[in-house]
Amino acid sequence: MRPARKPLHAPAEPPVAGRRAVLAALAGAGAAVALGGGSAAASPAPHGAGSGDTLLVEAFPDAETERLRLDRSLRASEFIPTGRYAAPGAAVTLRVRAVHGALPVLHIGTFDDYHPNTDLKAPRVFQLRPGLNKVVDRYGGPVYLSFAGHGRRAAVTFVSGARPMAVFELGRTSEREFQRRLDTVTDVPWVELVTARAVLTLTREGALLYRDEDHTALMSLFDTVIGSHDRVSGLDGRRPLDRPKAGRYHFNEVSVVPAGVGAYAWHGFNGFPRAYMDRLCTVSGLTTRGWGLYHELGHLNQQAAYQAGSLTEVTVNIYSLAAQRTLGQPSNLLTVDARTGLNWFQSARAKLGTPGLSYVDGLGAYEQLVPLRQLELAFGDDFWPRLHRLVRTEHQHDAPVEDYDHPPEVEARQYRALATYASRTAGRDLTDFLVGTWAMPVDARGIAEIAALRLPKPDTDPSTLSD
Repeated sequence: MRPARKPLHAPAEPPVAGRRAVLAALAGAGAAVALGGGSAAASPAPHGAGSGDTLLVEAFPDAETERLRLDRSLRASEFIPTGRYAAPGAAVTLRVRAVHGALPVLHIGTFDDYHPNTDLKAPRVFQLRPGLNKVVDRYGGPVYLSFAGHGRRAAVTFVSGARPMAVFELGRTSEREFQRRLDTVTDVPWVELVTARAVLTLTREGALLYRDEDHTALMSLFDTVIGSHDRVSGLDGRRPLDRPKAGRYHFNEVSVVPAGVGAYAWHGFNGFPRAYMDRLCTVSGLTTRGWGLYHELGHLNQQAAYQAGSLTEVTVNIYSLAAQRTLGQPSNLLTVDARTGLNWFQSARAKLGTPGLSYVDGLGAYEQLVPLRQLELAFGDDFWPRLHRLVRTEHQHDAPVEDYDHPPEVEARQYRALATYASRTAGRDLTDFLVGTWAMPVDARGIAEIAALRLPKPDTDPSTLSD
């Protein structure tokens, strides 16, 4: 994967005035749009609105702050969709007003990490100042805001130069109105579907391929999948540390993927090519064949403390399996391999105890996933939620992933962390299970750390369990 962009850090800010006072102070900036759900994002502009519309936006923790709080490897999105598009080379004029001095940042464009033009790999960034601003982006694209902070509010008025996009907003846009926009907003090459938790950015051509879908059902399904990842991550909101990520997740149609890649995840977004649209944009496809989306979103939930490079494509599927269970779909671990006639529990079990077995080199990705599922089967559906909460309590300083090819000492540390956190969460010494049975590369230091916990052995051998 390519290196991530450096995060933006918000400066320290003064205490926030009350909501009523802030809204009153901003009232002179223009007619306000209702704030979106949660602590994030203003809603897109009123449907069909043109120049002169105002968004009231509320600040929330930036992507790096949230990555650290959740101890994740990748930063997720901090974008606030505006429902507007800037044409290539067009001058966009906007007026910005804020009470506490903190200002939003403007972004124009989409994510397309493998695009051959390096300028088009990520949206372009424009710093804003109080009052009138005029920005020009040579490439154009959807317009977003980001606003790092804690509850500050600002008013952003689009004076001229930004066109309304065809936008479907869950709970606000009727299917009839969205279809009307698709028919009338024909000169804007991007379409967005938005919920309080998700932004789906599609080319107009991609959106039209599946325009006959029930978009309320589709976008509700996006929220359901995100919710399944939150639950297996232990994000129940009972502590500030365990709140779901601030803001939305961003799912972006991209123009290019490497050979053999169906979709991908990187800092800020999930990228899906046109070939994936039949699963990304249909209720049936996303429900029954949506593993690719569950998986790529899972990469934005992986915790850095135990994400060894060789586990990157394994622990991610803790979240994929959780989505399947939530949607009532059969587990991919029960898929029968046509070459062997065995499902992944069976094929993995046949390898256990063979001389020289290596968890990393001797098992496929699904087989490596089996013991992680067996931990849930042995110690309860709340095993991974409890482990995530424990990690968040103790690890909030891990660096973001820049390259999955980790040095040996980092790999060793992360396997130690997985083994010790798993044993602590289970309340059982899992050395025999993880190292003896599954041949995980937990070093002598890790084995000693588990032994020092003086935990009992499991009552039942987890390796005997399957769905």
